[in-house]
Amino acid sequence: MITREEITHVANLAKLSFSEEELDQFAPNIQEIIEMVEHLQEVDTEGIEPTYHGNQLKNVYREDIAVSNTSYQALVNNAPTAKDGYIQVPVIIEDEKGA
Repeated sequence: MITREEITHVANLAKLSFSEEELDQFAPNIQEIIEMVEHLQEVDTEGIEPTYHGNQLKNVYREDIAVSNTSYQALVNNAPTAKDGYIQVPVIIEDEKGA
């Protein structure tokens, strides 16, 4: 049975802190997880090839093909501010001078 002290110790190692109420909630949940893992360790996996992914798909992405964007102007017109056909956004990176 996992103790509150063990949970607190592991939490401290992970630089986490929990209230007393949270510890009361975590202890049974963590114990259930430990019991489930112990139960899984009893399963005979001799001769079973490890599974690294749940399906055999190799590439589920579409081919990257440039297409004409017919709604670009509607997008620019819908933007709060635009200049020279581009959407203007606030500056989020400053140069060394602070501008």
